Amino acid sequence: MRVVIQRVSQAKVEVSGKVIGQTEKGLLIFLGIENADTQEDIDWLVHKIKNLRIFNDEQGMMNKSLLDIGGEVLIVSQFTLHAKTKKGHRPSYIHAAKPDVAIPLYEAFIKKFKENFNQKVATGQFGAMMKVSLVNEGPVTIFIDTKNKE
Repeated sequence: MRVVIQRVSQAKVEVSGKVIGQTEKGLLIFLGIENADTQEDIDWLVHKIKNLRIFNDEQGMMNKSLLDIGGEVLIVSQFTLHAKTKKGHRPSYIHAAKPDVAIPLYEAFIKKFKENFNQKVATGQFGAMMKVSLVNEGPVTIFIDTKNKE
């Protein structure tokens, strides 16, 4: 699994002109799923994200987690996080999971987040053409890959 996490003061996702998910202060999580992903990836990633200390404390240092600030979350599926760009100019998405694999894992990720988090968890719509708007605070943007835990 790959995620791009953005610290936001607000974010929303629209489908066909209708807002289907939105959040205030917290995180916008773009989630990319590949065929090799498992429940173990979900468990590790949810734990990592909710405890990631990327929010400012009283001294302006990034010492607080999503749990510490009582932030909200917006989770949006994004298969393009698995783009391969080594050859040519058209990205290949061969490693991105197809819907029959990706949808259950996407839903399991959302469920795990909701089970382990007492704040609002909003989502996009898997497979839909979405318009995502956000105000990135900092800016703070972090990339995590469960297959390359750096």
